[in-house]
Amino acid sequence: MQLNKRIQAFAKLGNFMGQFSNENYTKKDNIPFNDSFFKEMTDAIQLSKSYNGWFTENNVQFAFKGWEDALNQENLLKWTTEYDLEKSPNHNIAMVLAGNIPLVGFHDFLSVLISGNRVIAKLSSNDKLILPFLAKYLIAIEPEFENKIVFTEGRLENFDAVIATGSNNTARYFEYYFGKYPNIIRKNRNSVTVLSGNETSEELINLSHDIFRYFGLGCRNVSKLFIPKDYNFDAFFNAMFTWKEVINDNKYINNYDYNKAVYLMSNINLLDNEFLLLKEDASFSSPISVTFYEYYDSLGSVKENLIAEKDNIQCIVSNLGIKNEIKFGETQKPRLWDYADNIDTLDFLIKLSN
Repeated sequence: MQLNKRIQAFAKLGNFMGQFSNENYTKKDNIPFNDSFFKEMTDAIQLSKSYNGWFTENNVQFAFKGWEDALNQENLLKWTTEYDLEKSPNHNIAMVLAGNIPLVGFHDFLSVLISGNRVIAKLSSNDKLILPFLAKYLIAIEPEFENKIVFTEGRLENFDAVIATGSNNTARYFEYYFGKYPNIIRKNRNSVTVLSGNETSEELINLSHDIFRYFGLGCRNVSKLFIPKDYNFDAFFNAMFTWKEVINDNKYINNYDYNKAVYLMSNINLLDNEFLLLKEDASFSSPISVTFYEYYDSLGSVKENLIAEKDNIQCIVSNLGIKNEIKFGETQKPRLWDYADNIDTLDFLIKLSN
């Protein structure tokens, strides 16, 4: 299959996904095979919430919106023209997908197929409906994908390379089982923000999205604040009230109540706005409903810390001129060329043929 056909198919998939990217699903007339797939997609989204209580309507819509914006022909061409993808190597790529946020493994799925390779995917039990249905639609758009996509619940077999995502604990198992194959094995990562105290209210409101989107479950969610020693939290907490409705989610508020009780019983000092806990902590990975913070003496010391901890950090949110920083509110809006763990997936796949 030629690269242009792959690009056109994914662009059409992006148009299809756009129908489910806002509160009112809107069936459009110009979407191929819509009569066969629109209602089924709606049902798959609703059913996915029964497998994973964190998959709220709003979060699934946000994920679909992100992919609608990314999967247009302009972006796909800009991304792929940086590589030699005209060949169709047809390697079998085993994929072990996470299920913490909706469609968290979609970029790997896209990368394998856009590069001409074949997907053999093992889905998380927490997210096993949406991606297979999108694959079904993709095959309807471009039937040559039918022999390129396999989902399995059993043992992964007959593959040439592996892309696996999990926790630090599961990564040890991945390395044991898949270490002899070319691989990308992703572990826990978290995102951080470095604040000066001079941020605008708009920037802090945007930061609230980086913290609360997907309930903080993604590696691109900010879970740690670096702040100067004289930092005043008033503006920060005012901005966080943009997400006050999160208190109405039972799973989230149960985590908040539990973590608050554990910390208070341990006599740990907290800052609390009744739906978010701030805890001074040098760690990066905070529990749901908790954001860690750490004071810094100088911006130079923070930069040194970030370099030393680069293997634990996914995104750095700031406006202070820190290397690789991104703007407030942008963590959950990655572009096609923004790779997880800064590992170029397409380059990895291309080099399998070298």
